[in-house]
This record gives sequence, C-alpha cells and structure tokens, in this order.
Amino acid sequence: MTELLVLYYSRQGTTEALARQICRGVDSVDGCRSRLRSVPPVSADNERPVKAVPDSGAPWATIEDLAATDGLLLGSPTRFGNMAAPVKHFLDQSSSLWLRGGLAGKPAAVFTSTQTMHGGQESTLLSMMLPLLHQGMLIVGLPYTEPLLTTTRSGGSPYGASHVQGVAEDGRLSADEQQLAQALGRRVATIARTLKAGRTPAG
Repeated sequence: MTELLVLYYSRQGTTEALARQICRGVDSVDGCRSRLRSVPPVSADNERPVKAVPDSGAPWATIEDLAATDGLLLGSPTRFGNMAAPVKHFLDQSSSLWLRGGLAGKPAAVFTSTQTMHGGQESTLLSMMLPLLHQGMLIVGLPYTEPLLTTTRSGGSPYGASHVQGVAEDGRLSADEQQLAQALGRRVATIARTLKAGRTPAG
C-alpha cells in the first residue's frame, strides 16, 4: 500500500476542508491511502509541551509520520504571503530527515487558503515548496490539463490547490476548489505509487 501524508494547519477550518478533499483524491487511487495529520499552534510560551491529542480535528503529526510517508501534501493558510508559523516550526524539526536524505525522491504538493483573491496564495504556495526542495522532494503541481484551472472563478492554481474565503461568505469550498483539491490528491498519489513500484525489488 502506498501511503501519503496530508499535513495541514488550520484556524478557521478551510485549510482542513481542502485537506479532506485532497484525502478523497488520494484514496480514490487504487493501492493508495491518505494519512491526515495536523500541526499544533505555536506561541511565545511554546516551551511547555503540547497536549498529546488535540481537542478536535486530525491527530498531531510527528517526524516519524513524515519519515514513513511515500508522498506529502502540505497545507497552510496564508500569513502575509507566507506559510503560517506552525507549519514552518514543524518543518524546522525535520533536519534529521534532511541529514539522511529521508525524503529525497518522494513527491510533494502544497495547498493554501486566503481571505481574499489577492491575499498571497501563490507566494504562500511557493514558500512551502522551498523546504521541500531542500529535502530533495519532487514538487508536483496542477497542470493546465485540468480544465477547471482556466475556468474557475474561485481558488485553484498551477502551484497547488487553494481556497478563497471571500468567494463564499459561509466559508465553504466552491465546487471548483473541491474538484481541484481532489485532482491534486490523485496526481500525487499516482506519482507516489509509480515511484514506489520502481523502488521495490521485483519478486
């Protein structure tokens, strides 16, 4: 079984909603399954231990989850055109993986949500790619062979799946956003399955 880690941070629930749509895409690919995980918030007094289990939502991710995955889909809301601090904090703890090349050659993709259309979606997606490139991961985007990329009036980008809060006042994902998130999940899962099969000795 090819397992993909869908890892996100969410405050208002929209990035989590994207993550769940991505999981649907991953799980629709034969031989693939998703593992949904989140990261805890950080603050100036974060020296104290975080509760082992969150009150709601997906379980907290561990570096072991990251090490074991066959592919990664990483999501964050936009913070001034950049990923949120909790996502960066989690990635900053992955130097042990970098030292041994633990993520090199595995596919990865990114997703985000913003309050407005010009809230920094593309720069946030690009900022999340940088540490993944340092880890040697293979960055996967959404190609324009996805027809919705040229017709959507809500979220969606060749850099990754996205959601624009301002489009829907109730905060729900648009139909286009849902379908593009699922497409991203399917794409990364298909690539991860192919790469894993190529690394597995026949027999």
